[in-house]
Amino acid sequence: MVSAALAREAGHELLALSIDYNQRHRVELAAARRIAASLGAVRHVVLPIDLSAFGGSALTAEIDVPKTGLGTDIPVTYVPARNTIFLSLALGWAEAVGARDLYIGVNALDYSGYPDCRPEFIAAFESMAELATRAGVEGAPFRIRAPLQHMTKADIVREAARLGLDAGISWSCYDPAPGGVHCGLCDSCRLRQRGFEEAGIDDPTSYAARPQAPQ
Repeated sequence: MVSAALAREAGHELLALSIDYNQRHRVELAAARRIAASLGAVRHVVLPIDLSAFGGSALTAEIDVPKTGLGTDIPVTYVPARNTIFLSLALGWAEAVGARDLYIGVNALDYSGYPDCRPEFIAAFESMAELATRAGVEGAPFRIRAPLQHMTKADIVREAARLGLDAGISWSCYDPAPGGVHCGLCDSCRLRQRGFEEAGIDDPTSYAARPQAPQ
C-alpha cells in the first residue's frame, strides 16, 4: 500500500498487479482490491498462477506457519522464487502497456530474511530486465523501484500516516485466524505489531492473539 501510494505521489498513474498464487492467506487479495480502489488505480489485475502445484512453503503447502517468533534462518514461509516470478509478470505487463517504472514493496531491514527482498536482488532483476526485453535492448530500460527497501517497519507506519493512508485496510498475516483477522503470532504479524509500537501510532489491526513481547 505505501509503495503504491509513493508511486502515486511521484506522479505515476497506477496499474496494480496482485498475484493469486493459491496462497493460504488469500484474504490479502481482498485487501489488495480495497487498496487499489482507495488509491485510484486505473486498472487492477488479479492474475492466477498456482504455486501450490510446486509447494515448498508454508504458504503454499500443508506446512505449519511458525508462531514462536522471529528466527535467524530463512523461514519456511519463504515461497521459492516468489518475487522473481511476481516481478517477471509485472515486467511483462509493463512492457505491453509501455510503462517503465515497476514499484514493489519489499523491505530488507525489518523482514523475515527472504533472499528476494535484498537490494542485490532488486539491482540484479533490473539488469536482467534490460537484457531480456525489447524495450531494454532498444534503450528504454525499466526501473525497479523499491521505496521501502531501507525502511524499518516503524518508518513504513509513519510514512503511511504521512500519506494519509488507512493502514487498517492492509493485510500482513501469513495464517489468517477465523473471522478473517490477523493471527497475531506469525513473523509478519509480529513485525507489523512492532512497527506500530515503535512508531507510537495506534495499530488498527484486529489480532486473534498478541504475544506479551513481540520478538
